Amino acid sequence: MNSPRHFLTLNDLSRDELLAVLRRASELKQLQRTGMPHASLSGKVMAMIFAKASTRTRVSFEAGMTQLGGSAMFLSSSATQMGRGEPIEDTARVISSMVDIVMIRTFDHEDIQTFAAHSSVPVINALTDDFHPCQLLADMQTWFEHRGDMRGKTACWLGDGNNMCHSYINAAKILGFNLRIACPEGYEPSPSVVAAAGDAVTIEPDPKIAASGAHLLVTDVWASMGQEAEANERNNALQAYQLNRELLDLADAEAIYLHCLPAHRGEEITAELMDDPNSVIWDEAENRLHAQKALVEFLLS
Repeated sequence: MNSPRHFLTLNDLSRDELLAVLRRASELKQLQRTGMPHASLSGKVMAMIFAKASTRTRVSFEAGMTQLGGSAMFLSSSATQMGRGEPIEDTARVISSMVDIVMIRTFDHEDIQTFAAHSSVPVINALTDDFHPCQLLADMQTWFEHRGDMRGKTACWLGDGNNMCHSYINAAKILGFNLRIACPEGYEPSPSVVAAAGDAVTIEPDPKIAASGAHLLVTDVWASMGQEAEANERNNALQAYQLNRELLDLADAEAIYLHCLPAHRGEEITAELMDDPNSVIWDEAENRLHAQKALVEFLLS
């Protein structure tokens, strides 16, 4: 029996595979919008394990599996034996013997690595504290649909060097774009993740310099789930890194901007930019559905 393909970070796909998934995502989007059936996964079952709550992740995966002809079951970690102390290894062996694919949204990245190591079916990382690769699929699909190939372009990450930032670093290396990370001291991304990307990534503390001439501006909330107690401290440290009209005006004339949502309007991004009729953030949100459908198809093919 062949070992299953997992998707724990973007590095689990080659450039060609990633581009194929993105192309298929846009195809599936058109099929969905034109009402064309595309039940390529009839009878397939996904287990969705949530240690971290989410609106977009649950809706996009559950709707996606239904549209592909399969089904998805929601499992909160507190309602499974993992919440009662069963080893992750044991849970992985049992659940993977009953379903075709598993999606996990949790805190510790090592937990999903352990689960995948003992799973007989593909495992998808729907977010950990270290990486958020499914969101990057949606972000890159959005970029390609609006601006074409990212190779040679410049993206600017604004704010905390968090899990989204880490996945952007991976994307820059794989897809050949330059990533400038604008963050204050103490909020830098993991040095090992940065080092692995080589010269594709630079850290620039000054957000105006980082945004200058950039083709893509990206941000995320400053206090993620589990960091609520640090919210005031983080807001004070990151105020200068708000995605706003001033920074957008410094970027390339054709620049677009993204936010993975939910957004705290007036903090990491202004309400003006969120509500701008030219914003592609809502395309980005919808693309979670299509990109993940393409990913599941790929992993089960």
